[in-house]
Amino acid sequence: MKKGNMLIAQSGGPSMVINQSLVGAVLAAKESRSVGKIFGALNGIQGILDERFIDLRKESRATLEAVANTPASALGSVRRKPTPEDCQAIFKVLRKLEIRYFFYIGGNDSAETVHIINEEAVKAEYGISCFHIPKTIDNDLRESDHTPGYGSAARFVACAVKGDDLDNRALGGVKIDVIMGRNAGFLTAAAALARTEKDDGPHLIYLPERAFSMDRFVKDVKAAIKLYGRCVVAVSEGITDRTGTPILAAYTQETDSHGNVQLSGTGALGDLLAKVLKERAGIKRVRADTFGYLQRSFPGIASATDAMEARLVGVAAVKAAVEDEISSGSIAIKRRATRAYNVDFAVVTLRSVARETRSMPAAFINKAGNDVTPAFMDYARPLVGPLPVCTRFAQLRAQP
Repeated sequence: MKKGNMLIAQSGGPSMVINQSLVGAVLAAKESRSVGKIFGALNGIQGILDERFIDLRKESRATLEAVANTPASALGSVRRKPTPEDCQAIFKVLRKLEIRYFFYIGGNDSAETVHIINEEAVKAEYGISCFHIPKTIDNDLRESDHTPGYGSAARFVACAVKGDDLDNRALGGVKIDVIMGRNAGFLTAAAALARTEKDDGPHLIYLPERAFSMDRFVKDVKAAIKLYGRCVVAVSEGITDRTGTPILAAYTQETDSHGNVQLSGTGALGDLLAKVLKERAGIKRVRADTFGYLQRSFPGIASATDAMEARLVGVAAVKAAVEDEISSGSIAIKRRATRAYNVDFAVVTLRSVARETRSMPAAFINKAGNDVTPAFMDYARPLVGPLPVCTRFAQLRAQP
């Protein structure tokens, strides 16, 4: 086994369990005789370029475990796509630190960053092992059944919508919840887990995988109110019209370094939908909330399954690079075809994960395009875990 120092960093949007992956990788490296110093770069590749590091080998087990259970990116994050010139500057720093193993925790854009660095390293004949450790609450990485961060964010969404449904039941009218999801509706779909009884919300769910029609939306809400006397709506921030243009695109021009239109951090979509219902459906009480960044780093609500698997993908990456001497790759979670939930971890190519995303399978979306199917519920429940139990007087339980 080749010996050398290790560098690890975090990138993209934080999650509730991203630090589990960080700590899993660090602890695995500490146990290996092939890894010398363990550097943590602050704010991703920007920290490498600025030469801002901390010595993670010096951190105690108690501190590492406490950090693992803390949401958000402990090393800080960044959204930056490296240029060939950046890569040369990065290699200069890495050679100075005698880095043999490089690990980057993040989503598909982060996988693209690792892929670029790895390709440039091959051209420069720099013998470094480059690994992507998966993370994204959007659950849209290719090759994986699901991604670390999704289960916990989905749990937050389900709990939040469950609370919103109780609120709406008490006061009536329409409640719209705008949930993260650029091209994939997995997170918004998790709102369906809030349901316990037949008349529980969300009553309507809209995902990026289906073209959104404002006319159909108004009709759906009217039908729900007729049936339930109220309506709770879960809608992805990335819903698009029939041309594939995001509904929200008309309200923002901001993009990141990877070319993604900024969809989060604005209440414009919720305000638009609420306005349409008031004007075209004549509904007086319409309220809208944008969950926004609350979904990513909310403490105390992480899924136990998600936290465990996030730890294990970090361990798997280090073992693949150090023990198996694999030069590059990404770790994918593969669900076993067994009755009881179980997974395996596999090394896949960086190219297969980088940049491109996946969408919700058609089997997870109902024919009308305004709800999910039982197949999705079976898929998501093991990832989210048990939710708080809420009840009400038996005499008040509606029978729609």
